Amino acid sequence: MFRNQYDTDVTTWSPAGRLFQVEYAMEAVKQGSAAIGLRSKTHIVLGCVNKANSELSSHQKKIFKVDDHIGVAIAGLTADGRVLSRYMRNECINYGFTYESPLPVGRLVVQLADKAQVCTQRSWKRPYGVGLLVAGLDESGAHLYYNCPSGNYFEYQAFAIGSRSQAAKTYLERRFENFADSSRDDLVKDALMAIRETLQGETLKSSICTVAVVGVGEPFHILDQETVQQIIDAFEIVGEQEGPAAEPDAAAGQGAAAADQGGSTDEGVAPMDI
Repeated sequence: MFRNQYDTDVTTWSPAGRLFQVEYAMEAVKQGSAAIGLRSKTHIVLGCVNKANSELSSHQKKIFKVDDHIGVAIAGLTADGRVLSRYMRNECINYGFTYESPLPVGRLVVQLADKAQVCTQRSWKRPYGVGLLVAGLDESGAHLYYNCPSGNYFEYQAFAIGSRSQAAKTYLERRFENFADSSRDDLVKDALMAIRETLQGETLKSSICTVAVVGVGEPFHILDQETVQQIIDAFEIVGEQEGPAAEPDAAAGQGAAAADQGGSTDEGVAPMDI
């Protein structure tokens, strides 16, 4: 993106009906490290990639506990995410003090979206440069929301945000129909598999990812590294065992495909996309 005469102020419309400052904030979310979320009927799992600025520094925290029944994962400007998570904690504390019951997840998400929207309509403010995946459990069930810097919010069965999140979305789109009836452990496994899709060949280790869970009878908490590494080792061993068994079938399939191609002509075949 390049600067133009319509992006100096968040309240300035372009002739095409666009607010460039808001779009730049959404671009900041795309540049952040990946965060994913998925839910079943009873549990919600959040996961994120831990990205350090250098080998000498620690990574910044990307998953925050809001209340016993709500947590968030962020992608984008961590400082903005920290401010918004503190705002969400205050709202939960105030609601619990007033009504002596947990704050419904949907109501909190609407309040968060309203707070983000105000920053798109005030010339002396800037949009929050962070996207939030809000996971929560209330009387109506398990919920997973995505809050956008524009003030929009959406509820998802599974979603991924941040850099290289498209690979994780592709994995989640293939598997999401099974998530509703999945167990807690299966959800955690699928979350780690989705995170691995965003690493582009890098080995998945517990030191470069964080996983958090909230569900029925289980308050929001972040899994420790030892537990996460055990889960990673378990499904990688299963994958290695299934790999050799699948090779003969793949070879047979390739042979049959080659035979079919040998008997057909190349007319009408679409060129490969580059």
